Amino acid sequence: MSRGRETGRGWRFFQTLSKPPEETWPQGAVHHGSRIVLLLLVAAAITAMFPPRVQVNVASHPLDSVPDEAMIARTPFAVLKGADDLLQEQDEAADAVPPTFSFRQDAADSMVAKLGRFFAEVDRTAQRGGAVEVGEFLAQVGISATAAQVSILVEVGVLTELRDAAIGAVREALPRGVIDVSDTDVLTTTRITVRGEEGVETTREVSEILLSGEFYQHGVDRLGRVPPDQADLFRNILVRHFESSLVQEVVATRMDRNRARASVDQIKEDFVAGETVIAAHERIREEDVERLEAYQRQLQVEGLAPVEGFEFLPILGAGLLSLLLLGLFWLHVFFYRREIYTNFRWFFLLAVLVVAYFVLALVVVRQEFATEALPIAFVALAVAVLWDSRLALVLVLLLAALTSAQAPFQEFDVFLVTLVGGAAAAISVRAVRRRAQTWIFIAIITAAYACALLALAMMAQEVSGGTLISMAWAAGNATTSGILAMGFIPVFEWFTGITTDQTLLEWADPNRPLLKRLSLEAPGTYAHTISVANLAEAAATAIGANGLLCRVGVYYHDVGKVLKPQYFIENLPSGRNPHDKLKPDTSAAIVREHVIEGLRLAEEEKVPSVIRNFIPEHHGTQKIGFFYEKAKEEEGGEELRLEDFSYPGPRPASRETAIALLADSVESATRALQDPTQDRIGELIDTIVEGKMNDHQLDEAPLTLSEIAQIREQFLKVLCGMHHQRIDYPATKHLTEAQDEDAPPSEPEPDEKE
Repeated sequence: MSRGRETGRGWRFFQTLSKPPEETWPQGAVHHGSRIVLLLLVAAAITAMFPPRVQVNVASHPLDSVPDEAMIARTPFAVLKGADDLLQEQDEAADAVPPTFSFRQDAADSMVAKLGRFFAEVDRTAQRGGAVEVGEFLAQVGISATAAQVSILVEVGVLTELRDAAIGAVREALPRGVIDVSDTDVLTTTRITVRGEEGVETTREVSEILLSGEFYQHGVDRLGRVPPDQADLFRNILVRHFESSLVQEVVATRMDRNRARASVDQIKEDFVAGETVIAAHERIREEDVERLEAYQRQLQVEGLAPVEGFEFLPILGAGLLSLLLLGLFWLHVFFYRREIYTNFRWFFLLAVLVVAYFVLALVVVRQEFATEALPIAFVALAVAVLWDSRLALVLVLLLAALTSAQAPFQEFDVFLVTLVGGAAAAISVRAVRRRAQTWIFIAIITAAYACALLALAMMAQEVSGGTLISMAWAAGNATTSGILAMGFIPVFEWFTGITTDQTLLEWADPNRPLLKRLSLEAPGTYAHTISVANLAEAAATAIGANGLLCRVGVYYHDVGKVLKPQYFIENLPSGRNPHDKLKPDTSAAIVREHVIEGLRLAEEEKVPSVIRNFIPEHHGTQKIGFFYEKAKEEEGGEELRLEDFSYPGPRPASRETAIALLADSVESATRALQDPTQDRIGELIDTIVEGKMNDHQLDEAPLTLSEIAQIREQFLKVLCGMHHQRIDYPATKHLTEAQDEDAPPSEPEPDEKE
């Protein structure tokens, strides 16, 4: 990824801290001290969010292990029953409580009175209107009866027989006790509690009393042998006028059963001081583990062992561990990524990402989310996009270790899954060049998580629905982290001044206003720009520089020429050169102006500074020699101001802009080269490169002689491919020959091509 220089204004504090210590001790103290303080603050924040859990390790004997010594209780303690076992016992105790019923002494008299009124009314109706009106009366009181049953009812003597049987059944059964089964749970028990009118309670067997259905059958039996229609009608009459003599007291029954639940003892085992908790040389079983855990809790309650909470030594140890792990990353940045260390805003952003990660990890713990929701992918993606995958991998390793060191995540599975997910995020950025491809690395991260989770589940022989749930959490984490990371990248770019490859690709779009304008208003310059970009990118890639930055920077290096394209030779049609009518100093001013105006246009278009740097640096402070020499001839030796005939600069300060300077001159010179053979092109490249070095244009660029040699080789390879010998077709031979005869004798030197 590209690492452009800082941009933005008003960041005086950050800019002061970003300056490397070069002169005096106080500056060095501020520079290094600010980073050390930041490191301490991050370690303190992590420790505050995840304080260590201090527990007595009396339960240090795992299941199925065999202790060498017995463990004796120092204090009394109790082993409580498990929640499921306790609930089962409470349900059994409640079910054992018989339901409570109150006995109604007046139930028989009340039912007899209702039956008497009913039969009397039936008798009057029969005498008044016969069977028809009796049927209507039965329907009114809710008794279903067929015509045959009504005709039986009005027969002489039947009504009296039914009344005597019904009243007799009531007088005999209700004092004994009859229960309506439709509104009680008596069918689920064998005993009931009966409460008399004076509050005296007795327990009776359900077999000693009659249920409502049994009572109806008892009445039918008293009626004797009668036709089925008559028996059914009699049963319906009893049902319609039934009153139970035993009525369940729901509230009292519920209270009794709640008391039974509460009476269940919650203690499974009770130990006194001096009693053996676990015996020596005996295998630890599940019940032994429960005893050890209960003993540990009791020790903490009584203060016989440290309890969870603030303890100075554990807190100090946790902070020291966090500081140690963070310090390893600090040393990595200090020794191997010095450009990040010296830039405080970059260093500060890394610290913010680490703290943000642990803040979200705290949310995961508090909300009881799965550990697969740890946002390691967000941090890895942001760092890989802003800097590179190597730094992201180192940070992921640090965060995975630091996460597994915290109390809620102290499991190897957490370390492994976090490491795999973060590493996949860091590496996946290499496969993605555009933000539109976000779903590609989301898929890569999700696949990595899934493979890790599946492998762990298979090793533990626990492949189940839980594994799929964990994979779903991981997929959600990858999706959320990917979308958030890409959304925050513009903010991170603004804060750090870094221009990422994704942003570079957006600025490489030929439909961008400046590039579109360049292609339409200065087509010759645009064609020259494309050729230089190909040349520069190949050279940059060869030496490990940012080839994409080189290409995009070259796209914009000559945008200033759109203002006066006719004054630059690549845009001139065949004919008179406009510079022939101008004084040398005026021509030089026009040539210089394309740099100044190019910067202005780029700033108006808000082109990132890392791209804008190519506009002034691709010429450096070179002399516009053609017009300078012409001015000397015309002025007759009069003193000339050299700055009027030189580019404003500055000289290239990066490998990419230095390559652009060389590629620009080499490509222009090669265009004017007659018979561009490989030897002649190579000689031209060597001459130009040595000229730039002798002119001190590469003094500030971090290029080694070895890299310059590689750049020459790439230039030669690309230019030979561009200028290879072509077949002279018979149909166009007269045109190419004429072109050779009319060709100008030469062009200005490379840096004077304008």
